[in-house]
Amino acid sequence: MNFEGRKYVLIAAVLAIALIFVLRLFWIQVVDDQWKASAASMAERKITDYPARGFIYDRKGRLLVANTPVYDLMVVPREVKDFDTAAFAALISVPVEELKLRMTAARKYSIHKPSVIEKQITAEQFAAISVHLHSYAGVYGQSRTLRTYPPRVGGHMLGYLSEVDARKVAADPYYKAGDVIGVGGLEQYYEEQLRGRRGVRYVLVDVHNNIKGSFKEGRYDTLAVEGKDLHTGIDLDMQRLGEQLMQHKKGSIVALDPKTGEVLCLVSSPAYDPELLVGRVRNTNYGILQRDSIKPLFDRALQAQYPPGSIFKLVQSLVALDEGVINVNTSFACNKSLVGCHNHPTATSIEQAIQFSCNPYFYHVFDRIVERKLDKKSRFRDAALGLGEWEHRVRSFGLGEKPKIDLPSLKGGNIPGPAYYNRKYGEGRWAFSTIYSVSIGQGEVLTVPIQMANLAAIFANKGWYYDPHVVRAVGHPDSVQARYREKHIVEAAPQWFDHIQEGMRRVVAEAGGTARRARIEGITVCGKTGTAENPHGEDHAVFVCFAPMEDPQIAMAVYVENSGAGGRWAAPIASVLIEQYLTDTITRPEVVKELIETDLIAKEKFFRKKPKKPRRR
Repeated sequence: MNFEGRKYVLIAAVLAIALIFVLRLFWIQVVDDQWKASAASMAERKITDYPARGFIYDRKGRLLVANTPVYDLMVVPREVKDFDTAAFAALISVPVEELKLRMTAARKYSIHKPSVIEKQITAEQFAAISVHLHSYAGVYGQSRTLRTYPPRVGGHMLGYLSEVDARKVAADPYYKAGDVIGVGGLEQYYEEQLRGRRGVRYVLVDVHNNIKGSFKEGRYDTLAVEGKDLHTGIDLDMQRLGEQLMQHKKGSIVALDPKTGEVLCLVSSPAYDPELLVGRVRNTNYGILQRDSIKPLFDRALQAQYPPGSIFKLVQSLVALDEGVINVNTSFACNKSLVGCHNHPTATSIEQAIQFSCNPYFYHVFDRIVERKLDKKSRFRDAALGLGEWEHRVRSFGLGEKPKIDLPSLKGGNIPGPAYYNRKYGEGRWAFSTIYSVSIGQGEVLTVPIQMANLAAIFANKGWYYDPHVVRAVGHPDSVQARYREKHIVEAAPQWFDHIQEGMRRVVAEAGGTARRARIEGITVCGKTGTAENPHGEDHAVFVCFAPMEDPQIAMAVYVENSGAGGRWAAPIASVLIEQYLTDTITRPEVVKELIETDLIAKEKFFRKKPKKPRRR
């Protein structure tokens, strides 16, 4: 056979094969109803793969927050056929009328896109439901995860999950209706890291809701990326004990590692069980908590603003020593005609002044700070100059501005300077005699508990601190966040802190000290009590401390509202927690029992009183 003959044979073979394919396609698409019915019965479905949200661990690797699987029931309205509403409503335990409303809402949203008709079904419940889903075309299960809190502590600090609102969906293209988002605490602050990135799968399903395979061999699928874990500095044992000690009380506990700025314990009381804000009961329980008169949702550790009371005398001492308006052996008589005080020996040094917490002493100290004859022609301009320098130094302690802690919804307190008093009284119309209450941490000075704990860390470190932070690492436990390695130096020379520490030691250890109940056998505790005056009832108590004096491992602030002086309740609470943290034991169970059983909230109604003069701090 010549070349021309072979060419025609090859062409004929190709045409024959093509004719066979055309005839087969014609038969499948036009003649044979079986293939037509099969194609009509197949539907493409988009399934969202929600990644596992990152876990949250304490400093020893113990779980604070984990995940538990749940399922949402989804419906694609255009796929729904011969739907027995009554039977399906009974299957998922939803009233028929409610189910009809949900189906109507789904159709209004989109007949092509899936909508949720029942949320957050447990794995056990879904197992019973799923065997019947083949009878309900267009309905399928979508897996998700809910948060679970194995220790059931730290609700304010950890936060919770809630469904995104329309504003968030409009503002952030990542979210869509029905998604959940972190609200409050670490869940909100680290939302982007915790949530991961969701994936998408496209599958083909038949009329019986059976998945027949991937669409286009998975060409358009994307993989979900799991959220990153958070490794915190929280000590679970300390957190649990702190919440027990503060039950039936209003207040807060903030404990820090002064060497790193890591938060060891963050208690706001009244607290709440974080499991109450999980799943389908969240909205109901949130409403109950929100209406509760003792305000369990209010985060007192980060948002409550109090006068610091006598704690502020520590700051006043440092500023005065560094500015040279007093020396370590300066002595002032306890003149109660200037400002109220309790009975104690005359303070002949700054250490004794802190030990006795002498109000008139610090009245004189602040007077020397504010009016220093910097402007000899005008007492008012002189006061403005002195107070301006004082404000600059005090703000270097992290006061008067929002802390840079990795939690949302913070308050920053108030440090009043010349501009503040010019607005309040008018320029040239105020001097020391107008603002002397600031000398003992009252008046317009306001702080929040996290700032007071950081102040204790500054005293422990002799003049420096790292920004307090709950999370030490994101992802890998050793990947410490760089932003929390910046050391802040306060405006006071380090040598003065030795005298402040000695005064704080005497407050706890020596006769005449106001925090004798904070003593721990074998551990040198340095502390200072304070009273945040409350014109509407019993005063609020505060105690700041660090230990051990020789090598500080923990710094703390404890607030107990409506409980009187700081030494009665706040000091022993701090003492028990320090002992537990440093020694992993508690040698005073009778003290712990008394603290846990005392109900100060119940007693609060008996403590209503009129405004009073400053008294012992």
